[in-house]
Amino acid sequence: MKRKLYHSLLEWKKSPDRKPLILEGARQVGKTWLLQEFGRNEYDNMVYINCHNNPFAHMLFQTDFDIERIVRDVEAKTGQRIVAGKTLIVFDEIQESPQGIASLKYFCENARDLHVAVAGSLLGVTHRPEESYPVGKVDVLKLFPMTFDEFVLAVGNEKLVEILMNCEWASVEVLSHTLEGLLRQYYYVGGMPEVVLNYVTNNDIFKVRKIQKKIISAYANDMAKHAVKEIEHIRLVWKSIAAQLSRENKKFIYGAVKSGGRARDLETAIQWLVDAGLVYKIHRCRTPQEPLNFYEDFDAFKLYLLDVGLLGALANAKPKLMLVNNDVFKEFKGAFTENYVLQQLVPHENLDIYYYSKENSKVEIDFLVQTDNRLLPIEVKAEENVKSKSFSQFINIDYAEKHLKGLRLSMKPYIDQGWMENIPLYSISGYINSVSPSRL
Repeated sequence: MKRKLYHSLLEWKKSPDRKPLILEGARQVGKTWLLQEFGRNEYDNMVYINCHNNPFAHMLFQTDFDIERIVRDVEAKTGQRIVAGKTLIVFDEIQESPQGIASLKYFCENARDLHVAVAGSLLGVTHRPEESYPVGKVDVLKLFPMTFDEFVLAVGNEKLVEILMNCEWASVEVLSHTLEGLLRQYYYVGGMPEVVLNYVTNNDIFKVRKIQKKIISAYANDMAKHAVKEIEHIRLVWKSIAAQLSRENKKFIYGAVKSGGRARDLETAIQWLVDAGLVYKIHRCRTPQEPLNFYEDFDAFKLYLLDVGLLGALANAKPKLMLVNNDVFKEFKGAFTENYVLQQLVPHENLDIYYYSKENSKVEIDFLVQTDNRLLPIEVKAEENVKSKSFSQFINIDYAEKHLKGLRLSMKPYIDQGWMENIPLYSISGYINSVSPSRL
């Protein structure tokens, strides 16, 4: 399978300012596979150390940070020669090795010519207070679940992805039936690499759900292992997300988690889920004005799951609903569609993502995005019925002096209406790249 972040790894390898690399991401998004694929393809050899339940890795960095000794010990353990520029050194599950993250400072200062990459899950929630983070001494990349276009690549349609990424609207419209079918499949399968690979290989929709449930179970085990004090609250928040997103107003409501739920009871649990990479927290923005973070409302936010396929599994959505006709695009008040759109936006590292709503008003803009060169109000419509007075009023009346141009995502074909462009839901990544190019 092809991952867009591979190109960023190539840039890292070629960079004259390269530092040790931390590859972040939630558990089971494909970090290990990607680094191993990169090492096999781009280097003469790869030295791989998995730190999980590994006594050697547990002791490797505790004696001292003598890089010559560390390299010598790794060579002895693996039986492989480490050559600067020709060998990729990978420490996987680095959070399991005491002082492993701290050691990267010394790789940077004393052995900059070595190519060192580490990967870890739950890095945001397993950091040891006594272990310093090597600020300014590392490069960081973040891997997310597979996007829709990566999914289309996985099912074997590279030309279709090329059309989407180039925003070839006439061809997109001609191929709309095929793209709608693939989008339904993506809503059901999602972007977790193990799930996608199994689906592409076996085309077994029931096995898809079994693997998704297994992943959810693994996340539950992580919660129990790493968040003992907050486990009850974390589980309650986690289980509430599908119901929260199925409401018309998707703002997170503490009382919907449990009767009498309050911020002070649940905010630690929410932050744990965010730090673990399992949910995305999107804050309200009070005013559509740059920089958006100046107008952030910290008390109002929405929570989305990291993957739309896992959202379906968590909600026990049946295959018939997800895969037959276009019912999935309108059921649950667009919960799947909003989660899908955010999942396509977050891998674009140069975006600041919020939502907008008026004080004491039902007027809401699903996403308000700051790109490199413009503010982009986004309205998400889960089907072909796209009538919405509030979106037009927001752009043409309430904030007319700001000369904003909106983006509506729906099942309708591309049209430019001057004040707003409508694009099909499956074209979001290509469009964002066209208005704010990134290294993805």
